[in-house]
Amino acid sequence: MGVVMHWYLIHTKPRQEKCALDNLEQQGYQCYLPTLPSEKLRQRVLMVTDEPLFPRYLFIRLGQGDSAKSWSPIRSTTGVSRLVSFGVEPAKIADGLIELLRAQEAAVQGEPEPLFKPGERVRLTEGAFVGIEGIYQMSDGERRVMVLIEMLSKPVTVRVAPTSLRKAS
Repeated sequence: MGVVMHWYLIHTKPRQEKCALDNLEQQGYQCYLPTLPSEKLRQRVLMVTDEPLFPRYLFIRLGQGDSAKSWSPIRSTTGVSRLVSFGVEPAKIADGLIELLRAQEAAVQGEPEPLFKPGERVRLTEGAFVGIEGIYQMSDGERRVMVLIEMLSKPVTVRVAPTSLRKAS
């Protein structure tokens, strides 16, 4: 009789999803960390990085029974906060959800989540229009962005580099 395996959820320490994943995999656990390619500003350069789809969570496949791998090292693994439980029972995740997430993840690869979304308020941080707020419209092909600036109640579209924008808080 083989070991029955189920997916469970691990809550990681802040920004340690990848660290927890690597450490658990090194111990022989089967894990899954769904990611989303996202645009990020690093040292004023726009880069695409893989960000966790669910920050601070990753999935782990575990079995129960005598021949199953022990669960006890999980909690003391670097990057891991705890195994998510409902009451005393660890939260079981349906296989169908994992399959759905894997399919969704495959579909978005190569389509980074944009740093700014159309309609989002942004503020210019440099150039002649510094400090002016506008509405982000779209990215154009030159990795530049077009921003609609409300000046003198007459919208003017200005092309600016994404590095000279910040989200308007």
